[in-house]
Amino acid sequence: MRGEQGAAGARVLQFTNCRILRGGKLLREDLWVRGGRILDPEKLFFEERRVADERRDCGGRILAPGFIDVQINGGFGVDFSQATEDVGSGVALVARRILSHGVTSFCPTLVTSPPEVYHKVVPQIPVKSGGPHGAGVLGLHLEGPFISREKRGAHPEAHLRSFEADAFQDLLATYGPLDNVRIVTLAPELGRSHEVIRALTARGICVSLVADLRAAEDAVWSGATFITHLFNAMLPFHHRDPGIVGLLTSDRLPAGRCIFYGMIADGTHTNPAALRIAHRAHPQGLVLVTDAIPALGLGNGRHTLGQQEVEVDGLTAYVAGERPDPLGPRSQPACQVAHDPPRACPLCSQGTKTLSGSIAPMDVCVRHFLQATGCSMESALEAASLHPAQLLGLEKSKGTLDFGADADFVVLDDSLHVQATYISGELVWQADAARQ
Repeated sequence: MRGEQGAAGARVLQFTNCRILRGGKLLREDLWVRGGRILDPEKLFFEERRVADERRDCGGRILAPGFIDVQINGGFGVDFSQATEDVGSGVALVARRILSHGVTSFCPTLVTSPPEVYHKVVPQIPVKSGGPHGAGVLGLHLEGPFISREKRGAHPEAHLRSFEADAFQDLLATYGPLDNVRIVTLAPELGRSHEVIRALTARGICVSLVADLRAAEDAVWSGATFITHLFNAMLPFHHRDPGIVGLLTSDRLPAGRCIFYGMIADGTHTNPAALRIAHRAHPQGLVLVTDAIPALGLGNGRHTLGQQEVEVDGLTAYVAGERPDPLGPRSQPACQVAHDPPRACPLCSQGTKTLSGSIAPMDVCVRHFLQATGCSMESALEAASLHPAQLLGLEKSKGTLDFGADADFVVLDDSLHVQATYISGELVWQADAARQ
């Protein structure tokens, strides 16, 4: 009650001359904010007899919900999977720097690591609200080590694990306490995985999959709701065995269940045709993720990603030390078998460059996705805001500009370049050009 009274007495901001994304449409309406939340102006006018304390002219720009990145491994030289003495300062740096890319909330992601890394890092990254200090932390995404060797992508094989007899206790022994965890990526074809999926979902933790179609369908019945970076670290599509991409149109799922899937739209990981296929098959489940690595914001050269080194060359990041591939970078070796080291087979002898995360920030992914798919601007923006919020069950407060939601939003020009970022109605970043 006291909090509501405090909010009622707070200053009212009115953002004018703008187009706001609401209900899947860009509407020429003003946005009203009070006490860190989106305000219904009718209640303000007719019940409280008040007007705005301050009006801000947006110059005809777009106001969209703040972007939410549910898979980001680090950036700007910070590796979330490195067990440093001060993990928190690294997370804070990334949280601050991604504001300029429109990200208002994120899930710091740890790739496959030994148990001692999880035990040291996981307790140091608590859930945290966003603000002038940086984007909010929604909880950790633990990608691995319970994934299969065949679909491991760039994950180091030496640290992959399967479940022991008491599977959920084995998971707890590996990760430690799960209080700070929001998403776990695992392979459902591993023995005893379904009891783990049920235990995680019962605790409100989202389970994401790297799997074949039948195993993924069964995992959805156990509670899984997400596919980790579709088309990457996957076996190739075949008309008799479509792989996990078939989950997008499967008729073997629980009635009314929406499956979400991550897409890395950085121009390297996923061909534009594949982006179009996925979007047209299941647009409401598409979640844009960066899968950004510590090299985000840095230049060419060698960088870390967890337990291994990554080579950055232009716009591409790949596992360091692999042989150049004349066919260009791939998300898996040519023969789709994760040989380590590559064996002498006709396909692997061509050489490999296993992709290892992205160096594209979220706003770049949104613009590339829009251009590659030809979708509406509204669809591209919702794939980076509403859909990840729905995935995490936060759509009442995040990823939306509906009345009562958190006033986390991004101001964009017509080409979707970020001009300003707001968290709880407070300006936390502004482009130099927008200050003039």
